Amino acid sequence: MIHSKDERELVEKFINRVTFFRDITEKFLDKIVDDFSILHAAKNEVIIAQEDTSTDLYIILRGKVKVTLMSEEGEEYILTDLIVGDYFGEMSLIDGKPRSATVVAEEDSTFAVLKRERLIEALKRDPILALDLISSLVQKLRKSTEREESLAFLDVRERLLKLFGELIKTEGKKEDDGFYRIIKRTQKELATRIGASREATSQVLRHLSSEKLLMEKDAFLLISPSVSAEELE
Repeated sequence: MIHSKDERELVEKFINRVTFFRDITEKFLDKIVDDFSILHAAKNEVIIAQEDTSTDLYIILRGKVKVTLMSEEGEEYILTDLIVGDYFGEMSLIDGKPRSATVVAEEDSTFAVLKRERLIEALKRDPILALDLISSLVQKLRKSTEREESLAFLDVRERLLKLFGELIKTEGKKEDDGFYRIIKRTQKELATRIGASREATSQVLRHLSSEKLLMEKDAFLLISPSVSAEELE
């Protein structure tokens, strides 16, 4: 549970960013904020693991996480990055079934955590939450389906450029020369995120570099605005 005024204010600041809490009445908002607890996690700490039986909902108050799947062969596939204001864990929160993916803190992070039984109580108190919750899940499903469909018809270069466009939107900083700066990823990580081989991804990265469309600078990648313009529309 929330133990201090500062923690309560922090949760209140972000709770309305969660789609299915946006229309909650003031009366029930006050109550459900008190149902949350605070969790702190260090960089590289596993928050939830694939096939875990936990059923909590997490809202990211500080930091960043990555959501991954692990194949039977032990290969990691990165589904997405989530940042401050994003949330995860809602599927198990609703159906009580094991986790479908692993979530790892990419930096020191803080979360607001809601237990499943608390949400069930909240749904009973405010049934409109159920409709908002269904709408939120449908939106996520549509977005996931659209992403998989787009990747299925793109070649490796297009997939990589699409990924860079997504990263620019979530974390990119525009430099004075117009290039966008994002955190550098390894070739393996980029390959797993676009569903391509490491060799093919490496070849595309070399071509983008030779065309002066992509540069490395310390711990960052600099991406030409001509590459990202279409993806940012």
